[in-house]
Amino acid sequence: MPSNSRANQEKKFHKELVKQMLTLATSGFGLVAALAWNSLIQEFVNSYIKTLLPAGSGILSLLIYALIVTALAVLVTYQLSRLSEKINQ
Repeated sequence: MPSNSRANQEKKFHKELVKQMLTLATSGFGLVAALAWNSLIQEFVNSYIKTLLPAGSGILSLLIYALIVTALAVLVTYQLSRLSEKINQ
């Protein structure tokens, strides 16, 4: 019986290890995606928004950037929450 218990412990350990590796990989790819979106939004603000604003309006362009990022974060979080609710029903 002790060997069966050990096998169960090893199986539980391997499941937890895979779960943690999946979490780490997902987080890493999430960070890379966030950095890519960050670069895209910054380039958009610099190329299109800053050209419409008067010189020296760095704070205003940063505010616009922050608003765009916040709106995207809220939209994506909301949509993912709705998807999660549908899946868990």
